[in-house]
Amino acid sequence: MGKKKRRKKGQLPFRINILFFVVFLMFSMLIMQLGVVQILNGEAFQEEIDRTIQDTTKIPVPRGKIYDSNHNVVVDNKPLYSITYTPAKGTQAEDRLKVAEKLATFISMDSEEYLDGITERNRQEYVYLKDTEDAEARVSDKELEELSNSDYYNTVLERIPENQLNDFSKQQLEVIAIKKELDKAYSLTPQIVKNENVTAEEYAKVAEHLDVLPGINATTDWDRAYPYENTFRSLLGSITSQEQGIPADSEDYYMTRGYSRNDRVGRSGLEEYYEEVLRGRKEQIQYTTTKSGRVIDSETVVEGKRGKDLVLTVDMEFQEKVNQIVREELKAAKSKHPYANRFMEDAIAVVMNPKTGEILAASGQAYDKKDKEYSNAEHRTLYNANLPGSTVKGATVLAGLESGVISPGQVFNDSPIKIATDDEKSSYRNLGPVNDKTALQDSSNVYMFYIALKMGGEHRYPFPNGSNASFDTAAWQQMRNYFQQFGLGVKTGIDYPYESVGYIGESDNRPGLLMDYAIGQYDSFTVMQMAQYVSTIANDGYRVRPHFLKEIREPSKSDEQLGSVYRSVDTEVLNKIEMDESYINRVQEGFRLVATNGTAKNYLADKDYMPAAKTGTAESSVVENGELVYTENLSLVGYAPYDDPEVAFAVIAPNTGIVTKQHPIQHMIGSRILDAYFDMKDGNDEESDQEENE
Repeated sequence: MGKKKRRKKGQLPFRINILFFVVFLMFSMLIMQLGVVQILNGEAFQEEIDRTIQDTTKIPVPRGKIYDSNHNVVVDNKPLYSITYTPAKGTQAEDRLKVAEKLATFISMDSEEYLDGITERNRQEYVYLKDTEDAEARVSDKELEELSNSDYYNTVLERIPENQLNDFSKQQLEVIAIKKELDKAYSLTPQIVKNENVTAEEYAKVAEHLDVLPGINATTDWDRAYPYENTFRSLLGSITSQEQGIPADSEDYYMTRGYSRNDRVGRSGLEEYYEEVLRGRKEQIQYTTTKSGRVIDSETVVEGKRGKDLVLTVDMEFQEKVNQIVREELKAAKSKHPYANRFMEDAIAVVMNPKTGEILAASGQAYDKKDKEYSNAEHRTLYNANLPGSTVKGATVLAGLESGVISPGQVFNDSPIKIATDDEKSSYRNLGPVNDKTALQDSSNVYMFYIALKMGGEHRYPFPNGSNASFDTAAWQQMRNYFQQFGLGVKTGIDYPYESVGYIGESDNRPGLLMDYAIGQYDSFTVMQMAQYVSTIANDGYRVRPHFLKEIREPSKSDEQLGSVYRSVDTEVLNKIEMDESYINRVQEGFRLVATNGTAKNYLADKDYMPAAKTGTAESSVVENGELVYTENLSLVGYAPYDDPEVAFAVIAPNTGIVTKQHPIQHMIGSRILDAYFDMKDGNDEESDQEENE
C-alpha cells in the first residue's frame, strides 16, 4: 500500500507540469497575437479609431442689388432676423423633435402661414415619436414579417386614431410646425426655420440658449425689397423662396453649379437672366465630424462674397413718368368712350436710345375689367404681339426700293384696287398721286399694295380692277427677309429670359394677303420689336441689340457708393441694312414729313425737338357673346431729333372702339413721352451747368 501511494504522489507533479506547460503555451500565443495587433497593426487600428470625416458646406450669401441708370436702388436686400438649423450627420427624427420642443419655448410659430401648413402626416409623425410603443402595438407581428420597412412605417402612422390627431394644444402645434421646418434640412446645410417677423426678444432668447439647442443658430437673413414698389416689377422678375428652392425641372443644371436644393434663385425676369451675376460666391465651411456624425471642428475655407450689382439703362424717374402718361391716356380713352372702348385692356410703350440700344423706359398699363383696376404690366412690351398697322410702311418702302420693284421718287395714283373676287382694297381716302416720301407722309395703303404686287411678279400699272393677279409665293420670304433685317418677325436679342417673336401668318398664293402684310395687317409684332425697327431707321440702317443692363459692379463695402465696374455693356450691332444709303434717307425724310405735314402733324409739328414719326391703324376684332366685334389697334413709332436721333419710341393701344372722334391715345402717349424726355434732359443739363458754376 505504501508503495502505491508513493507512486501516485510522484505522478501528480508531472501532470501539473504538463498542465502548466499547456497554459504557458496558450498565454504565449495570446501574447504573440497581442504583439502582432499592437506592434504590426496597432497604428492602422488606431487610425481607424481616430478616423474623422471632413465635409464642406456652402452657405448662401445675399444677392447683388439692382440700380437704375442714375444709381438709385431699384432692388435691395432687406436684413431680417433669422433662426436657422444645421443638423449634424446622422441626426434622427427623435433628435429633431427634442430640438423643436426646446425651440418652441423661445419663438412663436402660431401664424396661419405655419399652422395652416401642418399636414396630417406631420401630426401622425409627432404622435408616433411621442409614444412609439403604443403606435407600433397596432401592427401585429405577422404583419410586421410581411411588410417592408417603409410599408410598415406607413401602416403604423395610418392606424393612429383620429382623436389623437386632433387633440393638440397650441404649444404642441407650434412644436409640430417647427419640426416640419427642421425636417427640411440637409446634413450640415443651414435651413431657415423662421425669418419673417422674428422679434428682437425671440432673437435674443435663442442666441442665449444655443448651448441647449443643437444645430440652431440666431443669425441674419435677407429678403428682396423694392423701393419703387410695383414700378418695373414685372420686368425685374422674382426669386424663389427657400421652401421652393431651385426649380425641379432645372435641378441638374443648378446642382452641377454648386447650388443647394433650398437655395433661392431667380425664377423670372432680370433676376433669372442675370442669376449667375447676382448669386454671389457662397461661404464654404469645412466641418470635421467623427464616424458617429458629431461635429468636432469647423473652419471657413472660402470667404463668402455678396453677388455683383446690376446697373440698368432705365431711369426710374423717367420710367415712372412714362407709366403715368400711358395710364392717364388709357384712362382717358376708356372714360371718354366707355362702351366703344370696353375691349381695351392695355396700352404699351417702349423708349430706347436708337444708337446704343439702351432701354430708357418700358411701360405696359393694364386694366382689369373684373376688379376695375389699373396695374403695371411692363412685361407686355415683350410678351404681347399685336397687328401694328401702317407703322411698318417704312420697311415696306425700303423693301420696294432695295428689291428694285420701285425707284426713288416713283409715283403711283392712290385709288382703290380690286383683285378678282377679293374685296376692294384702298387707303383711308383717295390720295391721288403719291411718291415714296408722300406715301409715308399721308400713309398711303395703295402705294404699299403696288410694292407687294410687284414683288409677287404682278407689274401691271394701273392694275386692271377685277382681274386675277400674277403671284409668286417666293415674294413672302423676300418681303419677310427685309422686315426681319429691322427686327420685325424675329427676336430682338434683348437680355431677357423670354420674348415673343409675334404671330407669323401662313404664306399662301393669295396676293391680297401679302398686300395686307405690307400695311401691317397680317403678321403681329411686339412693341419691343417695333421700337427696334424704328430705331434701325433712325440709326441709318444699323440694327442694335436692345438691352436693360448698362454695367455690372463689384459689391461695395459701403451702401453709400457703388463698387468698381466689373463689366460694361457695349453697343452690339446685330446687322446693317445692306442697301443704298439714299434709300434710308428717303424713308427718314418721309417720317419727318409725317410729323411736320402728315398724319401726326397735329401733335408733333410744333415741337422744337424736331421729331420724325409714323402712325398706324390696324383692323382687329374680338368675340363678344359669340359674335365678332371689330376694333382697331392704334399705334405710333418715332424718334427725335430727326437729324441726330437720341431717343426712339413705339406705342400701341390694342382693341380701341371704332368711333368718329376716338381719343388719340397713341398720339398723346407718343408726344407726351418725347416732351417728358426732353424736359428731363433740359432739367438735367441746367443742374449740371449750375454745379459747374458753383
